[in-house]
Amino acid sequence: MQDSSAVPSFYLYGESHRAAVPGFVHAEALDDRSRPSDWTIRPHAHRELAQLIFISKGGGDMRAEARTLRFTAPSLLVVPAGLVHGFTWVAETAGVVITMASAYLAGLTARDADASALFANAAALALPRGAAASLQRHSRDLMRELGWSAPGHKTAVDAALLAILLAGIRARAQASTPAPRAGHYAGLVARLRARIEERFRLREPVPAYAASLGVSVTALRNACTRIAGAAPGTLLDERAMLEARRALLYSNLSVAEIGYALGFADPGHFSRFFTRHAGQSPRAFRAAAQ
Repeated sequence: MQDSSAVPSFYLYGESHRAAVPGFVHAEALDDRSRPSDWTIRPHAHRELAQLIFISKGGGDMRAEARTLRFTAPSLLVVPAGLVHGFTWVAETAGVVITMASAYLAGLTARDADASALFANAAALALPRGAAASLQRHSRDLMRELGWSAPGHKTAVDAALLAILLAGIRARAQASTPAPRAGHYAGLVARLRARIEERFRLREPVPAYAASLGVSVTALRNACTRIAGAAPGTLLDERAMLEARRALLYSNLSVAEIGYALGFADPGHFSRFFTRHAGQSPRAFRAAAQ
């Protein structure tokens, strides 16, 4: 069975997909690719690359899977690796698109659970004016450092990116008022999400995930409830539903083939699972989107 997905997978937008070099970091002006595309970037994905997009002027809409996020400058857009996304920009929107290999980003954020959690979901984060001025300066610094090989180049790149990540963390904290979070819980949930990403097609039960993470089911449930506001099983189901919606929207696989690809042994079981979570059958969901 071959997946004939209609979603393009690019390295950088418009470039053929290839394996990401672990230390890859790239920054470019937003209009480098958006202006020639008439300010529209069609839905696509980057398998091993995450992005931060600083919007200094203008605005638009970001399509993130089934969601549409609207934003105006100044703002910071967060695009996790593998996310199907696209943009409709207001003409003459300006900013900087920062692209990082997932492996590099994981190393950069390993010591701060808040930093790694920033990429748990797509986001359009409004920035206060003071933060926007600082972020514009750090973006310029990053682009300059990426353009040469002066002594301390790698450290300077890391420093600029950490400053930009910090702006994102603070903006997200201002946008919501979550309950105080312990770093241990946030780290555990981040590890769970990474494990789910690797193995959600196997349909393993929650106890198997808890065992692989070295914690009890109760500890895992407490962490997920506190950080994600949902039980571990819900996170598993959400990831499966995300992939199911992608396949129904962007591929010509049959409903049965999609179910098998997601680890369901019985197409009927998959259809009932999807209907329970989406409120409509897979076929009805696909038909409504056409």
